[in-house]
Amino acid sequence: MPKIVTFIGWHNSGKTTLATQVVKHLQEDGYRVAVIKSSKETGVVFDKPGSDTDKHRQAGADGVLFVAPDQMALLTKNSNLPLTALAQHYFPEADIVIGEGFKHADVAKIEVIRDAGELLRSQVTGVIAVATDQNIAGDYIFRVDQSREIASFIEKRFLQKTGGAEEKALLLVNGAAIPLTEADQDTLADTISDLLKSLTLTDDAREIELRIRPKRP
Repeated sequence: MPKIVTFIGWHNSGKTTLATQVVKHLQEDGYRVAVIKSSKETGVVFDKPGSDTDKHRQAGADGVLFVAPDQMALLTKNSNLPLTALAQHYFPEADIVIGEGFKHADVAKIEVIRDAGELLRSQVTGVIAVATDQNIAGDYIFRVDQSREIASFIEKRFLQKTGGAEEKALLLVNGAAIPLTEADQDTLADTISDLLKSLTLTDDAREIELRIRPKRP
């Protein structure tokens, strides 16, 4: 399950510039980094009107996946899933997901501040650091040009190996991860693995995904 850190701040605070620099540093350090950005705007056009993907969307498709030799792009309706569920659903193999926005999400946040009189950290929870050129007191205060230092802070806090047991199974219910003990993970992983063996499927499976839609009462 990827770690998640989101950059928050008022409009034109510089959070996009800082977040992209941090993403670059983390990638250079060898981590798999994904990005999820929120927006208050509606009707944003990601594919040209009249394009093939646009025609499918106009025809009423609930989702369109564009696949090219060098990239893929998914266009779908907003399912209103929380940031944690989006990260787990779309980027399960990432080491870390960097968000932009999502100030009310229940994840770690770094606030980017342009005006010292407008602080979000007094309105939301989870702010672990601040990036600003203003004279602000507190722990883990960085300048906005210290993207490398912020990337190192994220790496030390979330990405360095802790020596804990490797996660063997992940259970999501309605997109939200359900905490499992190591014993529960072993039981779930072994049960599914034994089922696959009984079905005489290939033995070289490295990762298995199972989705269940419970019966409604």
